[in-house]
Amino acid sequence: MRNMPERRNIGVPFLTMQKAPSLVDLCVETAIDNVRYLGDVGETDLHLLDRILPHCTFDQLMHVENSTKGRDLTPVTDKLWKKFYKKEFGEKSLNVVIERMKEKKVAFRWKQLYEAKVEDLNEAEKKTSDRLKQLYQKEDAKKQSRQTRLCSKVPPSSNKRSFGNGPGYGLSGVKSNLMKKAKIDFLKCPEVKNLAALRKNAVKKTCSSAPTMRGGFSGKDYASSSKHR
Repeated sequence: MRNMPERRNIGVPFLTMQKAPSLVDLCVETAIDNVRYLGDVGETDLHLLDRILPHCTFDQLMHVENSTKGRDLTPVTDKLWKKFYKKEFGEKSLNVVIERMKEKKVAFRWKQLYEAKVEDLNEAEKKTSDRLKQLYQKEDAKKQSRQTRLCSKVPPSSNKRSFGNGPGYGLSGVKSNLMKKAKIDFLKCPEVKNLAALRKNAVKKTCSSAPTMRGGFSGKDYASSSKHR
């Protein structure tokens, strides 16, 4: 058997041939670069969505699922929502949910579990806020009550000299001042003023209608007559 001569590429450089990207790969890369503009994905194949949707943020993935009508994207998005749940609420909470579903022998989509968790947290936050608001209102009511009690106490008069040291003396002074004020207010009321005016007019009429004594003896006449006796 004759040995075949070895073929050599003399003078031809060795070139590494790189596979050119396919049209599908180019489309996927373009979709990933513009993932923020995605909406209704229509009838796009699931294996393509499986390469594109993992690049979505929480809001972007929510927008894609809400915009896509008449199609369930759970086969692609469920594992993505599980990642969001773990990232937002922690691995401990994730494991608790998994254990509960195993005990109850039920299965829920992670998007539903995420939304339910957010709703529970909002309700808990609202209850906490309402509780704090009630505590602040009670504290404000206590402060108002203290201010009212302080304002209702009448301070002793500092203009008059005080001759007593006991609490009864100060109390009697306060009562006296209150009685004087009440008396002044009573005399200033319209009914008392009208009654005083009627009495004054009645006295004037009585004095003007009384008869005068004419031809009476004066003191001097009486003295002179007594001398002649």
